[in-house]
Parts: sequence; C-alpha cells; structure tokens
Amino acid sequence: MAQKRDYYEVLGVSKGATEDEIKKAYRKIAIQYHPDRNPGNKEAEEKFKEAAEAYDVLHDPKKRQQYDQFGFNSPGGGGFDFSGFGGATMNMDDIFSMFGDIFGGHGGFTGGARRPQKHRGSDLRLKVRLTLKEISEGVSKKFKMRKDIPCSHCHGSGAEPGSTDEICPTCHGSGVITHTTQSIFGMMQTQGTCPTCNGSGHVIKNKCKHCNGTGVEKGEEVIEVTIPAGVAEGMIVNVPGKGNAGRNNGIAGDIQVFIEEEENETFVRDDNDLIYNLLLDFPTAALGGEVEIPTIEGNTLKIKMESGTQPGKTLRLRGKGLPAVQGYGSGRGDLVVNVSVYVPKTLSREEREALEHFRSSDNFKGDAATKKSIFQRFKNYFS
Repeated sequence: MAQKRDYYEVLGVSKGATEDEIKKAYRKIAIQYHPDRNPGNKEAEEKFKEAAEAYDVLHDPKKRQQYDQFGFNSPGGGGFDFSGFGGATMNMDDIFSMFGDIFGGHGGFTGGARRPQKHRGSDLRLKVRLTLKEISEGVSKKFKMRKDIPCSHCHGSGAEPGSTDEICPTCHGSGVITHTTQSIFGMMQTQGTCPTCNGSGHVIKNKCKHCNGTGVEKGEEVIEVTIPAGVAEGMIVNVPGKGNAGRNNGIAGDIQVFIEEEENETFVRDDNDLIYNLLLDFPTAALGGEVEIPTIEGNTLKIKMESGTQPGKTLRLRGKGLPAVQGYGSGRGDLVVNVSVYVPKTLSREEREALEHFRSSDNFKGDAATKKSIFQRFKNYFS
C-alpha cells in the first residue's frame, strides 16, 4: 500500500496557508484531475481523490488543528480513519456533493449536488446463432421479446391520468438525504439515496390502478438487432435502451446479445482467416491445371496449380477471409488453401495397368529432396 503524502504537499501549499489559498489550490488540482477531463484514467482519479481528502481536512479548522498536532496518528495512537475520503472505495458522487461549491463557474462538469435519480430497467440477454456468411457480411435480425414496457394506462408515469406528483416530503425533491455524525474531527456529513422516493425526488399521490404505481407492465416488443461483420463466438453485442423499461418513466436497460457461431461444412475459421481443404486429383497434381476454390460469399475463384504440386502445400489468398470486427483491427483475413491429393481406393483394370507401368519409374518414386521435405513435415507434426 502506498504511503500517504502530507496534505500540505498534496495541495502544494505551506503550513501557514490561509483558507482561501487552500481552497484555490484544491480547486486548481481538482479541475486538472477531474474525471470528466480524464475519462478512464485511474491515476488521475486517485489524485483527484487524494486532493479531496487533503482539502476536507485542511479547510476545516478543527480537523486541521488535529492534523497539525498529530499528523495521521490520533491521540490514542490508533490513527485517523480517512477511509471515507479519497480511499479506493470513495464514491465520486460523495466527493462532488461535499465539495460541489469548489467547481462553481466551470460548466460542463458533472460534479456538484446530486440530481434526483431515474430508475433504470434491468438488462436482457439474447443468444444469436450466425452462419459464417452472416458473420462475413454483418446482419440485422428481428426478435419478438417479452419484457417490461411502459404502462399503457398511465404511459409510464405510475400515476393515475390527471393526477400530479408531489415533491418528496423527506428529501424535498433532491433525491438524497443527509446524515450528520460526530467524529474526532467534529461533525461529518454523508449523503445517501432517499428511502421514501428511491432517489426520484417525487412521490406519487394517486397510484395507477393498472400498474400499481410502477409505471411498467409486461408486454411484447419486436426488437431489431444489428450485428456488425466480423464478430466471433463468445462476443457480446450491446443494444442500448432496448431492455426492460425503467419504472416511472425511468431509463430503459440494454439487451446483451451473445454471439454463437454455426459450424460450416466448407471452411474452418482461424481468427479472421478461413481454411479450406482442397482435395486435388492425382493427374492435376502431377500435370498441373486450373481448379475452382469456393469463397464465403458463395462464388468461386479459379486458381492455377503448378505441375508436381505436393500434398501439404498451402496457398494463401489475401483478403478473402473475414473482416475484422469494429474496434478490433482493420482489413480482412485470408483464405488459406491446404492441398491434399486424392488416392482412389478402387481401380479399373486399365487404371491399374497404367499405374503398374509407372511403378518402376524412378521419377514416380520421389527424389531425395522430396523425401527430406516429407520427413521434415512429419517431424514438425509430432514435435
């Protein structure tokens, strides 16, 4: 665990700094490392919390006096408990609510007093099985889903038509309640969601008889899901705002679409590459010739095989594989053709006589280089 830094050092002020100087120093640091300016930056978030902890102590005369006298150690030797400030579990909304005045005049930040909260509906899950062709091109699919929808009688408000909401008498419309407790530093305040209105700031006077004031009912909705090209087995595509409706005209949840991939009879997928096993007849392998290779789009490509093509030869057709999914690369993979040579199990008399004629030919027995190549492939296979 990292050692705590001196609070004066954190804010960059001297021990004799005035309250106004401490406030200005904290405001400067808080704006610099504010989460809205540093989205996803954990280091900036920790510095933001550290500054909040330092300011909470130094701007309060009693806490500051205790800190100047004892540092991080309480008179009893047990140490001050600052876990409510700047620790790993510190809630950003708590910092904003305690120090919202610091950000005055800097529009665009989400800090400040908490706003009444809207209920969010739960997420739904959906499994979708796709063919390789659908994965290659991307696809839109429609599904009829049973889910929570806004109440048809009150249109999602939860109140009987014609009646109005009232401001919550417990939180007076703020959606939060403040708890004051005594600590070693004096009186401490924390905020939590109002239990009467569940953070909405309003209470329903006359509940809707159809939905009992929830604002939602069970229903069905046809959902169109757009799957981008290049997805793979196990990926999740999120469809925002199409999950269960939120209570009392709240925020709808999402739909999480789990991707499953159907097995393909022609191709084997290897990331964004497609592997095709070409079974070449012996005459074409020996004499060379033109062959047709299928593609994922459904058409064919004609390629020329060289005379003397050996089993195990690999051809790579650039850009004929699957596209990279959005946000995970660019371009397309390749179509990899693995060549095998077909040996018939039964022969006619004429075919057998022809092959017997070539059996004694040294050219059909393979040269030393070919034998060495085959042996090396054999070793690589089992290594």
